[in-house]
Amino acid sequence: MIPTMIRSLMLAGLLLGAAAPATIAQAADPLASWNPGQSKESIVAFVRAVTTPGSGHYVPAAERIAVFDNDGTLWPEQPMYFQLFFTLDRARALAPDHPEWQTQEPFASALKGDVKGVFAGGEHALLELVMATHSGMTTDEFEQLVSNWMAAARHPTTDKLFTQMVYQPMLELLEYLRYYGFKTFIVSGGGIDFMRPWTAKVYGIPREQVVGSSGKLKFEVRDGTPVIEKLAEINFIDDKADKPVGIQQHIGRRPIAAFGNSDGDLDMLTWTCSGTGQRFCLYLHHTDASREWAYDRQSPIGRLDQGLDVARDKGWTVVDMKNDWNTIYPPDTR
Repeated sequence: MIPTMIRSLMLAGLLLGAAAPATIAQAADPLASWNPGQSKESIVAFVRAVTTPGSGHYVPAAERIAVFDNDGTLWPEQPMYFQLFFTLDRARALAPDHPEWQTQEPFASALKGDVKGVFAGGEHALLELVMATHSGMTTDEFEQLVSNWMAAARHPTTDKLFTQMVYQPMLELLEYLRYYGFKTFIVSGGGIDFMRPWTAKVYGIPREQVVGSSGKLKFEVRDGTPVIEKLAEINFIDDKADKPVGIQQHIGRRPIAAFGNSDGDLDMLTWTCSGTGQRFCLYLHHTDASREWAYDRQSPIGRLDQGLDVARDKGWTVVDMKNDWNTIYPPDTR
């Protein structure tokens, strides 16, 4: 999933040797979907500082860890999280085997497509819905369900495949960082088993570099075949103060760069930028109601309130989607 431009830059790097980064930066713009301005300049300046030997801020490649939230940072989260669309579809598919769901909440609301009714039950109701639709099968079976859904499901507002609604500027940023020796990770409140089947294809991030929420698992042998079963029990919720915990458990290094869009990412960004040496933290501010969605302090999904104030107080980069991005999604190839 490396575009021709990036492949050309890599080839140029092999031909030009150690002097390649400065020459490449002059020859092409790997962040073409980013408008000129402070946000783009801050990214380029940070990468130059930590990858230039002798700069005083140089960071060895092994320590160049960058973490990205997923929902609202790499793809949209409106009018609700994409995994919740999947969950509602799964509830409808399983409903014939559960007649009690017709009157039992949050399932009754889910089957009617009443998202407000689902949310009315709070976090407990959402977790109950997810556990009922994401468990009772092997990890291989669940992965196949996710893969099939991703190949066919379309967003109700744009009619695009969900995987076509990734942010083109963020795809460029991921590749730009990897070109300069960064290892990129997803650290998301979304389900780790929901994300792993498609992140390599869509983002170029392999499944072992995905950190997310998870349910408990059980190994067993069925008819002579070893399997891992997904249980209807919570194992870990990778959100807010638990994002740094998930980073420590899965990665074992404090990142030097972190990217998010909501208050749920604030602890991850704070943990990242409180380390020693050169650090970079970025918030994506959804300000484009015509090309995407505009929301922040009052939104029930992806609320950016405290984080917006902290980012400005600490001098973190805050991307204004409307003004900083000239493109939102990749070209539609249908």
